[in-house]
Amino acid sequence: MEEFLLPCLNKEIFGLDCYGCGGQRSFLLLLKGEFSAAFHMFPAIYTLLILLFFVLINLFYKFKYDYTIKIGLVLVNAAILVINYIVKMYFLIT
Repeated sequence: MEEFLLPCLNKEIFGLDCYGCGGQRSFLLLLKGEFSAAFHMFPAIYTLLILLFFVLINLFYKFKYDYTIKIGLVLVNAAILVINYIVKMYFLIT
């Protein structure tokens, strides 16, 4: 299954990870049942899945504060991605 993963163009061109690096491998680890390894590979995997699940449910059922919940989940995911990227780059440089 890993031979079908898409390469990261940012990593190939510039040699640096992007914000989403590890997402595909993390999802595969999740499918294999390696939940801790999936989190260590890509910490936003669980919040992204929650966001995806909420958006899919929201297509069929409307909630009172659905827009606020979606914006909150997007901001949480963005914060996790940025913090993870900063930490990853800090340990890459040092």
